[in-house]
Amino acid sequence: MLTLQLVSLAVALGGFLPQVALARPKSYGVWAADSIISRGQGHGLDNNNAPRVSYEHGEFQWALRLLYEKTGNKTYFDYIRTGVDNIVQEDGSVLAYTIPYASLDPLRAGPSFMYLYEKTGAAKYKKAADLFRSQLNVQPRTPEGQFWHRSTYPNQGWLDGIYMADVFYARYTLAYQPTNATAWADVAKQFHLQWAHTLQYPNATDAGITQLLYHGYDSERTAVWALPDRGRAPHIWLRAVGWYAMALVDTLELFPRSHPDYAKLLAYAKFMFPKIRDAADKGSGVWWHIMTEPGRAGNYFESSGAAMFVYASLKAVRLGYVSDADGSIVKGMKKAYGYATSNWVTPLANGTMDWEMTVNVGSLGSNGTYEYYIAQPIALNDLKGAAAFVLASLEYERL
Repeated sequence: MLTLQLVSLAVALGGFLPQVALARPKSYGVWAADSIISRGQGHGLDNNNAPRVSYEHGEFQWALRLLYEKTGNKTYFDYIRTGVDNIVQEDGSVLAYTIPYASLDPLRAGPSFMYLYEKTGAAKYKKAADLFRSQLNVQPRTPEGQFWHRSTYPNQGWLDGIYMADVFYARYTLAYQPTNATAWADVAKQFHLQWAHTLQYPNATDAGITQLLYHGYDSERTAVWALPDRGRAPHIWLRAVGWYAMALVDTLELFPRSHPDYAKLLAYAKFMFPKIRDAADKGSGVWWHIMTEPGRAGNYFESSGAAMFVYASLKAVRLGYVSDADGSIVKGMKKAYGYATSNWVTPLANGTMDWEMTVNVGSLGSNGTYEYYIAQPIALNDLKGAAAFVLASLEYERL
């Protein structure tokens, strides 16, 4: 396991450790996290050591928080703090972040600010969280009230944005405005509208019928990809559904059960997670990159979305959001996790591991075609996927 001295050295070297052989931990979650740290990823800086506010870093920092709580290894806490301190200034301002850009993506780093404020009491972290929360007051919305994913994508709601903004929105509300029923209703509204506009109907004409969620929608139907059916996107993209699934279980954990919208969110979970189980490829146990086109030439099994499904599904069962009386959901996630460790984890000579087969990007700032999605590059050790694997491993290791 990495030592605090090695982490300090990594930061001093701009985030990268020299090739020091590390002992392989028994836990895949620990192994993956230590490998990510050894590569200097997720620490608030980009590849040029410039400050970067990143949802990927926020995702990884959430995984490190869980690892710290599980192991007590302060390495993980210190890495979170180092990463946040690279972007949050003493006055609470956040480097490389401006509200006028109005993207939801940076907000996923917000829970890390709140966590550090809870643990240290340092006022700058609370000020940074307040700054992020203020963005939601001015974020453009569709006529129905869905946050635009970004100011450059008018009237578009993406599944990605639910994970980026609404987990932070819920955590902030719980911590600082727990009786704000209007805020809780607004958090739920984001899930509701996304669900209503993107749920695949059982009589759809797609090759793959999953009854999961298309990537996004344009309420005004002006985007090149927006279909007459609710302005939805043409395809169900695996990772987008993964973002929504993770957001759903993480938000249910925070949402007040006495609020009338809790039952609606819970109903989504009860519907969604059996559908995720059923959508897995029967042979491999994992899921197609484009879920509406199973087996089509160019399609493949993608690792980030699969890891997200394993994490979210196992957590949903563990916390009782979905019944698994016959054990089929857990059985399915075990099979998927086994495929992941056998096919996407590559041990390295220095004791770390590589994470394979994560697509670099999938954006509705495109033409939204099948050809677009399958043409996007597959990245080695992409943090979106590697961090999701840490989360999936932590849930799997609870079994």
